[in-house]
Amino acid sequence: MRRKLGFLAPLLLLFSVVGLARSEIVEEIVAIVNDDIITLSKYKEYYDYVLQMLKSQTKGEDFEQQYNRIKGELLDNMITETLLLQTAKKKQLNVSEQLKAYLENLKKQNNIESEEQFRAVLRQQGMDYDQFIKQLEENILRQAVIAYEVDRGIVVEEPEVINYYKLNPEKFVEPAEYKIRAIYLSTEGKSGEELEAKKKAISEKLSAGEDFSAVAGQDSDSPMKENQGDLGTFKHGELDKALEQAVAELGVAEVTPWIEARNGWYVLKLEEKKESRPLTLEEVKKKIEEQLFAEKREKKIQEFLKQIKEQSFIKIVNANPLDL
Repeated sequence: MRRKLGFLAPLLLLFSVVGLARSEIVEEIVAIVNDDIITLSKYKEYYDYVLQMLKSQTKGEDFEQQYNRIKGELLDNMITETLLLQTAKKKQLNVSEQLKAYLENLKKQNNIESEEQFRAVLRQQGMDYDQFIKQLEENILRQAVIAYEVDRGIVVEEPEVINYYKLNPEKFVEPAEYKIRAIYLSTEGKSGEELEAKKKAISEKLSAGEDFSAVAGQDSDSPMKENQGDLGTFKHGELDKALEQAVAELGVAEVTPWIEARNGWYVLKLEEKKESRPLTLEEVKKKIEEQLFAEKREKKIQEFLKQIKEQSFIKIVNANPLDL
């Protein structure tokens, strides 16, 4: 590691001691990354932002698992982001055009017609305009570093695509597809005797040759009643397992016996079926290229980050800033 800034840590600690002696509030240092300092307030600000995003996306056990993982990676992520921004500045990357295009697209997506309206929307969400622009520009700069240092050096060759396709045939299969109509009876609010009586009456109508759609519209519970039992089209694996197993055994126009599922009882009619088939190389070529590119990209990003960390002065002053 380069240690040209090794003098900085004791100097900053000295300033902290002097500040305390004067009864002044001194910002606590969490980490030093080359010429930049990660302070406790910045760490807490980053923590609060990540926590808010996590709460909006996950709940329950999933939230706990994600939280524990992210909490342990938070400081390392801040160090990485700082290094990427330093690299962008060192290379004098200019992202003004990308920033402008992103902002214009953001306004368009949200039907914002003027700069004044955009600032007002940010204020309503408790966001400072200048700070928002600064953070957005820094994010784009970090992405630009990855694009410059990593992405432009990645090439996916034709033989790689062909080889991947040949070695993974199970990944490139179009699943069977079913178009289904259903008669549905909810168990809610019905006694066992009432439910059996309704099932029997419906079965008798179908056995007598009455139109399935008409019976569904007349005797189904909602929501099948309103659309005459049109359940829609499903690919293999998308249906409730009990329903899918029964449908998979049907021929077109055939009807299942009564099936008990989690939310009630069903009779299903298979109206159309597309058999499973292997996808051709041409159909999946772009998908394979994207997947191989992503795999190479992830590996090269980790290599690049490791390299810039090894070439930098990084001192962690407080590895657990929240354990106060």
